[in-house]
Amino acid sequence: MTTTGTPPLPKAELHLHIEGTLEPETVFALARRNDVALPYASVEDLRARYEFTDLQSFLDIYYANMAVLRTREDFAELASAYLRRCPGQGVRHVEMFFDPQAHTARGVPMADVVGGLTDGIDAHAADVSAGLILCFLRDQPAADAEATLRAAEPYLDRIIGVGLDSAEVGHPPSKFTAVFDRARALGLKPVAHAGEEGPASYVREALDELGVLRVDHGIRSLEDDDLVARLRRDRTPLTVCPLSNVRLGCVPGIGLHPLPEMLDAGLNVSVHSDDPAYFGGYADTNYAAARDGLGLTTDQLRTLAENSFAASFLDEATKTMLALRAREWKPGPGPA
Repeated sequence: MTTTGTPPLPKAELHLHIEGTLEPETVFALARRNDVALPYASVEDLRARYEFTDLQSFLDIYYANMAVLRTREDFAELASAYLRRCPGQGVRHVEMFFDPQAHTARGVPMADVVGGLTDGIDAHAADVSAGLILCFLRDQPAADAEATLRAAEPYLDRIIGVGLDSAEVGHPPSKFTAVFDRARALGLKPVAHAGEEGPASYVREALDELGVLRVDHGIRSLEDDDLVARLRRDRTPLTVCPLSNVRLGCVPGIGLHPLPEMLDAGLNVSVHSDDPAYFGGYADTNYAAARDGLGLTTDQLRTLAENSFAASFLDEATKTMLALRAREWKPGPGPA
């Protein structure tokens, strides 16, 4: 949300898949550089395929496009391109997801994945702080997740947490209890996707079985009154992605998104962009959708931004400072 001459609303980006920032133009540029054959005739052809019917229809293209990421330099450029956008959108801090299994399965070393992403992060450290959250692919065997965590152990000084993503239905959080226990023992912060396409019971499992500190999505929590009461009582952060939910058919249209209901229920929600190259917008566009499509007030937008900092894994002093800046933000004249 930007206005000429007005600094954008400060915010943290806590639900951002770095592979989901791979723009179609970059897909083609990296394919040429790495001699990767693409099943698309052009950038326009690829972009035209971004009409998804559900989560799986998106994941099919998402994973196919990752084939162009081959080298440490590729991952550094991917992170750098995203982080370069952040200051103009008011994004002060990012906790980015990455999917190492999708790369190591293609023969890309873990060292190149983590090394490249941290190269990109370090190049922009003066403008935006960032950390990495290693996600396990829930539609793969739990043993693969355990092997991935072992492979990542030499790089844990640059990884702040673990998450759980990919196809949700039929892959409950409890499948990964053991690997999350191991990750917590290593000092990693646990989060998990739950309650996007999967039921509210998956949110409960993520809390009880995985010990998560944040729930990613969680929109179906509203189907369970007892769960809502628990989330409200515990101030459990829910990282909500409005444009993603609409584009994947989880919500019929932006005007029907449950975000206002979640706020009215006293839930600790914040707004994020998920896979912005695929879903039509980065953080600022999601905030604009919350304002224009859902009628959220400036005070509610400030609350979302404050919640994003409070839900982060930053130290308490930094959280407080950034939340205060969000609370004091005033929009300028004209459209944001």
